[in-house]
Amino acid sequence: MTVYAQALHAALYGLPTHDEPLPAALDALLQATHTATAPEQQTAVLRQVAEQLRNAAEILQRYQYQAQWDRFPDDVTEQLADAHHQAQQIAEALDRVAPAFSNRPTKDTPPGLRATHGRSTAAPTASPASSATRRR
Repeated sequence: MTVYAQALHAALYGLPTHDEPLPAALDALLQATHTATAPEQQTAVLRQVAEQLRNAAEILQRYQYQAQWDRFPDDVTEQLADAHHQAQQIAEALDRVAPAFSNRPTKDTPPGLRATHGRSTAAPTASPASSATRRR
């Protein structure tokens, strides 16, 4: 309520307003993990985290391009490129595993054998060598 009163006061009297704070969506998602008990809610949280990671990857890529344009040291642009790639990989992994929370196996189903739409819910893992070669 105080924020609205301050904004109204500033608008009425022509006073400068404070800059908007950066959005804290990941903070809200972190809080949602404590209250999301239904499988569908947990799946939705994971999907939203994946979407936020895609947004983060885009931000990292923009800063990578800016660093290249401004001729920052090569290691800065390389680290930003690596962070961009890793954020994309994590988002893709979350996309693969999120449905598993809605399609939980029963106690009678051995782990790793439950399939969704003809595919296993287990996420494939990449070998360290294949990850390193894709990165460059």
